[in-house]
Amino acid sequence: MEKTIIYQVFTRLFGNTNRTNKINGTLLENGCGKMNDINAKALSEIKKLGATHIWYTGIIEHAITTDYSEYDISKDYPEVIKGNAGSPYAIKDYYDVNPDLAVDVNNRIKEFDDLVERSHQENLKVIIDFVPNHVARNYVSDAKPDGVKDLGEDDHTDFNFVRDNNFYYLPREVFDGPVTPQGSEHLLENPAKVTGNDCLTAKPGINDWYETVKLNYGIDIFNHRAHHFDPIPNTWEKMLDILLYWSAKKVDGFRCDMAEMVPVEFWNWLIPKVKEQHPHVIFIAQIYNPDVYRQYITFGGFDYLYDKVGMYDTLKAIVQGHEQPSAISRAWDTINGIHQHMLFFLENHDEQRIASPFFAGDAQKAIPAMVISGAIYSNPIMLYFGQELGESGMDREGFSGQDGRTSIFDYWGVKLFQDWTNDGLYDGALLSTKTYELRKWYQKFLHLLNNNEVIQLGNFYDLMWCNENNNNFDSSKLFAFLRYFKNQILLVIVNFSDEKITGRIKIPAHAFFTMAVESKKYFKGTDILGGKNKVSFPQDVAITNGVGFKIDGYQGSIYELR
Repeated sequence: MEKTIIYQVFTRLFGNTNRTNKINGTLLENGCGKMNDINAKALSEIKKLGATHIWYTGIIEHAITTDYSEYDISKDYPEVIKGNAGSPYAIKDYYDVNPDLAVDVNNRIKEFDDLVERSHQENLKVIIDFVPNHVARNYVSDAKPDGVKDLGEDDHTDFNFVRDNNFYYLPREVFDGPVTPQGSEHLLENPAKVTGNDCLTAKPGINDWYETVKLNYGIDIFNHRAHHFDPIPNTWEKMLDILLYWSAKKVDGFRCDMAEMVPVEFWNWLIPKVKEQHPHVIFIAQIYNPDVYRQYITFGGFDYLYDKVGMYDTLKAIVQGHEQPSAISRAWDTINGIHQHMLFFLENHDEQRIASPFFAGDAQKAIPAMVISGAIYSNPIMLYFGQELGESGMDREGFSGQDGRTSIFDYWGVKLFQDWTNDGLYDGALLSTKTYELRKWYQKFLHLLNNNEVIQLGNFYDLMWCNENNNNFDSSKLFAFLRYFKNQILLVIVNFSDEKITGRIKIPAHAFFTMAVESKKYFKGTDILGGKNKVSFPQDVAITNGVGFKIDGYQGSIYELR
C-alpha cells in the first residue's frame, strides 16, 4: 500500500523558462509554460521526489486576455478577468483546454491526452480541477460535444430562479462591475446574473468574485434556500456529462473547488454515477467548514477533504509562535474517525509560501510541521511545486501583489524553480547548497512515507497528555507521538524551536498495552529520517523516567524502535 502524495503543479508556470518577469506582462512578454514542457524527464524527477499523484492546476479553459479568435475561440472581456492570464477558477469552457498551455493551439486536446499518458508512464496518477460552483462571466463553450447545450442556453431569464435554469438572474438589472471597461468592446450582461460568491446584486464589489457567475443546482437562494431536487435539476445532468467527459480521458481524480458551496445532495447523486463507469477516480473537496466535514464524506461520497481550517491553520500558527504544539492534539481530535479522509498540506496555490515572511520567512522552520503532516496518520499529503526548494512567492507579478503567494492570475516565471529545472536538465546546478539540501530532505522524507509500513498502515498514539508535567520535556517547543503496526513501533519527535534540545519523553504503560507489546522489555531506536542520535532504553525506564533524546532546532526525528 502506497501513501498518497500529491504534487500540485501550476501548469502555466511550471515549464516557463522566460525570465523577463515584467509586471503586468503579456504572454508574449513573460512567456507561458506548456503542457509539452512537462516531459518525461520532468515527470521522472517528480516521481523520484516521491509523488504518487500529480495535480495539474489550470487545465480547463478559463477566461484570459490573450486573443485566440483566429482559432475560433471567442474573445474575453478584460473588465471581467483578474490579471492578464486570468483565474483558472473562472471556467470559460468546461469541455476545452486552456489554449495558453498548448504549443499547437489547434491540437490542444491531443497535447493534454499526451500529458496524461506521459504521467501514467511515470506511474503518476493525474488530478485536475473541477470548478462546480461558478463559471466565467462570459461562459461560451466552443468545444462542447454535439448534442450538448451550452450553460444558460434554455434559461428563462425573466425570473430570479427556475429549477432548470443554469444561472440565477436579476431581471431588469444590467451587470455593472467594479472595473471600468476599456475600448469599444465590453461585456453587456442583461439581465445581470448572480455573482459566484452568492453576491445578489448587479453591482458586485472589487472584493467579490465579480469575474464569475453562480451556477444553479436547484436551490432557491432568493427564497430561504428552498431545495428543488426532484426531478433532478438540469445543472446536475450537465455537470455529470462534463465529469464523464474528462474521466474518459483517463483522468484519475478531481479536486473540486469550493465543494461546500454546492449542495451535498448533488455530490451524493453525482459521485456514484462517475465511479460506476470509472471506479478508480477519486474526488477531493475543497471545504473550509469543519462542521460539514463528516456530511461531505459519509453522505456526499468524497474520498478526501482539505483540512485547511484544522491541521493547516494549527501548524501555521505554531510555526509563527501564535500557538503551542499541544494545539496539534486538539486538531487531530476534531477529525478523529475521519482522519483517513483528510488531505494535509502546508502549501497550495491559495496559501502563502512557507518561506515568505507572511508564513515562516524560512522554509527550514516548517520541517517539523511537514513531519507532522506526513507522519501523524496514513492519510494523503500534498505539496506545491517549488515548496521543496523553499520558493518564497515574494514577487510582485501584477494583479497579484507581493503577498507571499505565487500568482495564479499573471504570466510569470518562478525564478527559483527555473534554477532547479535549468533549461530542462533538472540537475539543480544553479541552486544554492541550502536549497539543494532542502530538496534532498523532502525527497528522503517523502520516500520514507512511501516505503514505511507503519506510516502507511499503522495506528497513532499521542504522547503529549502524559508529558504535560514532565520537566524534561518542553511541550512549548516539542510534539511527540507513536505510530505502531503489528510489532513495529515508531517514536516521532519534532522541535518547532531554533534550539537544540536534550530531554526525556515518557511513554506510559497504557501505550505499551495499547500497542500489545507489554512483553517487550528493551528497545533500541534509530532515527530513520537521518538524524545521528539513537535511543536505547528498557521499557520500565520509558514509563518512569522517560526516553532520552536530542534534537536539533527546526527538525524532526523518527525513531524505529526494535
